[in-house]
Amino acid sequence: MPARLPDGDPAPRDGTLPASALTELGSRPFGVYVHVPFCATRCGYCDFNTYTADELGNGGGRSRAGYVAAVRAELALARRVLGDAAPPVETVFFGGGTPTLLGPGELAELLRAVEETFGLAPDAEVTTEANPESVDAASLAALRKAGFTRISLGMQSAVPHVLATLDRVHTPGRPAQAAREARAAGFEHVSLDLIYGTPGESDDDWRASLGAALATKPDHLSAYALIVEPGTRLAAQIKRGALPAPDDDVLADRYEIADAELAAAGLRWYEVSNWAASPGDACRHNLGYWRGGDWWGIGPGAHSHVGGVRWWNVLHPSAYTARLAEGASPAAGRELLNADTRRVERVMLELRLADGLSLDVLDAAGRAAAAQAAADGLADPDALADDADPRLRLTLRGRLLADAVVRALTP
Repeated sequence: MPARLPDGDPAPRDGTLPASALTELGSRPFGVYVHVPFCATRCGYCDFNTYTADELGNGGGRSRAGYVAAVRAELALARRVLGDAAPPVETVFFGGGTPTLLGPGELAELLRAVEETFGLAPDAEVTTEANPESVDAASLAALRKAGFTRISLGMQSAVPHVLATLDRVHTPGRPAQAAREARAAGFEHVSLDLIYGTPGESDDDWRASLGAALATKPDHLSAYALIVEPGTRLAAQIKRGALPAPDDDVLADRYEIADAELAAAGLRWYEVSNWAASPGDACRHNLGYWRGGDWWGIGPGAHSHVGGVRWWNVLHPSAYTARLAEGASPAAGRELLNADTRRVERVMLELRLADGLSLDVLDAAGRAAAAQAAADGLADPDALADDADPRLRLTLRGRLLADAVVRALTP
């Protein structure tokens, strides 16, 4: 299990938050993330906090019923901690893992629990991730009826040998079929996730995957460069020379191919790794992360943020369920963010958005660095010179070098 927790301070056993954090609650969008840690198999590149049945063995936290009960217990804890200051939930996101390894009835029960605990905004976005082989027409119809509005399908590739290297078990045509079934079920938003830079993938392979994804006419697509995470099976294969490491220049070329082909199909980037057919098709839950919103993360290893306080839950399902059974918070640690840290994080996250970063966030040195970024072709000079609302907006080249731009802005 490669996942690791960050360093931080001890979290209170009862989950209490500082009064300053609660004072800010309601001033930004509020979301709920539900982490479902179960997977049928472990993909060789994955370092997420997920568990197969074999990895869980006979320990506590293995049963789906036990997990659902623990999620309900954490929701009750969240209500006690946030109190009457908690606003209705604007976005709910079920991630994993493979959330759809839970049955539609169980996912519907958890969504009802969120609504009963906090209430849902009238236009709430409700998303679940899904592996293409973990859903069918009947389960998708049941999820839509339960109130899910958005589904994100883990396609990754349409090329058999690339899927094999990634240890993905679905057949190449299954994601497109699942996307059609989701549309037929009435989902308002259907998104596909792709990975580029897998060892052995060619430019033609990547174009084939993009073409297969676009043929489904998705309103949203995410494309992520393959990252070789320490402790994964893929990292071990590369270390012993069985597979080549991803090449940075190749990854940049693949990104440029993706941006060109997606733009030609009518999808525009709104975040460095995400494209949508219109602003209303963007993932509002993820925008909440990038714009510094508040959210409560439910489940083993889930992270939360409220009013400048960030905390994270214990990783293992057994430890998670045991903490809640004792009436204690499952938080393993937390961090109180000072003003400077919050400003730096705002720069890091908002710069990734097509809307860009307001120059008001930057100090004098940061503004000088922004001007240099524009001079170097990394940022749009017209947006920077806008008298009404000067903003730092990355160019295509700037997106490829976003981390370097952030370092220059926040030395």
